[in-house]
Amino acid sequence: MQQDKNTQLATQSIGKLLFKLSIPAVTAQLINMLYNMVDRMYIGRIPDVGALALTGMGVCMPVILLISAFAALVSMGGAPRASIKMGEENHEEAERILGNCTSTLLAISLVLTVVFLTFAEPLLLLFGASADTIGFALDYMRIYVMGTVFVQLALGLNAFITAQGFAVTSMLTVLIGAVLNIVLDPIFIFAFDMGVKGAALATVISQAVSAVWVVRFLRGKKSTLRLHLKNMKPDLPVILPCLALGSAPFIMQATESILMITFNTSLQKYGGDMAVGAMTILSTVMQFALLPLMGLSQGAQPIISYNYGAKNAERVKAAFIALLKVSILFSVCLWLAVQLFPQIFANIFTSDTVLVAYTAQYLRIYMATSVVMGVQLACQQTFIAIGNAKTSLFLALLRKVFLLIPLIYMIPVWMADKVTAVFLAEPVTDFIAVTVTVILFALQFRKALRGMRASA
Repeated sequence: MQQDKNTQLATQSIGKLLFKLSIPAVTAQLINMLYNMVDRMYIGRIPDVGALALTGMGVCMPVILLISAFAALVSMGGAPRASIKMGEENHEEAERILGNCTSTLLAISLVLTVVFLTFAEPLLLLFGASADTIGFALDYMRIYVMGTVFVQLALGLNAFITAQGFAVTSMLTVLIGAVLNIVLDPIFIFAFDMGVKGAALATVISQAVSAVWVVRFLRGKKSTLRLHLKNMKPDLPVILPCLALGSAPFIMQATESILMITFNTSLQKYGGDMAVGAMTILSTVMQFALLPLMGLSQGAQPIISYNYGAKNAERVKAAFIALLKVSILFSVCLWLAVQLFPQIFANIFTSDTVLVAYTAQYLRIYMATSVVMGVQLACQQTFIAIGNAKTSLFLALLRKVFLLIPLIYMIPVWMADKVTAVFLAEPVTDFIAVTVTVILFALQFRKALRGMRASA
């Protein structure tokens, strides 16, 4: 079966292959988004305290993003390297990568759980919680953090299923958890009257079921890359290159956590709980924009990585061009929807008319340049797919650390409307980051193609 999949990666029409691999991956990303979206939709509608509870959960977002970032550190570095090794027909090394990544995910889970449980309250206050929202934030965070190991395994190991070409199975991993979460949320939140605690518990249970599904598949007969205990013994020459390659997506997501802290504290200063509540919705819509693009890049990753390992430059180039076209199309469609109907997006998460109106006016500003996100993601994820860790790391640092965080503090100095100034930092950063990314990609991708052709 795996030989057939490898043959497809090497010979099948790029367009058909990208469609076949990307549709399940995009679907999985959209379904994954339901984990947090459904929580926020229900929490925002809790009688009397919905707006404050939603803001309290928003304060927890840096923790949620950071936990996911560590899963990406391991999986987004390990899965492409496993694909490249399969392209080189080095199956044994690919399985060693899987085993070492699994043990690393377990170790990270233990450390994160201890740290976040120990310092929950001071961290949430640092992240922008107020006296009115800290209780809701603590209720959610303490339960969610107990399920860190399930998040790490479900997100981290699912990438290795996608890397083998089992896109539908990868989608089912997320679908199972999301459907369970949708079912359990109203039961725990409203029927059992658990509020935000119920939302967190529903999410933990759902992630646990997804984690069991992933591990069973990777231990079963259908998976060619098998998870063996002998390969889980830490081996630095195996795991360190994975962590180096995964550092770019890790920084992208980890700095998203830092960004949420930066946004929340600045908005709490200038606009209070209302502004922080709006940011919770805006960040969710932005994630909605990014996750399908990540799904597209995940669908393209096995094609690009496998053919890069096989020194097939023309298929690598064709796969990137196909990814770029589809990513741009999605970004344009989403940008139009946000600019034309911002109230609809805000209404999804809250019935508070004041918060809806407040959020809608800033959504257009916050996502003003989201039309170019497709270019940014396609280029950056292709760098990762071909194992170019240094450039992908630089681009991740450029957008978040070197540009966006400083601009969140700098632009309000120059503008009278401080809240608008904070939200304006996002589109300004996106425009600059995309320009730099395109220039670097045009130079380095051509060099990579020449190298493949020379060594073929």
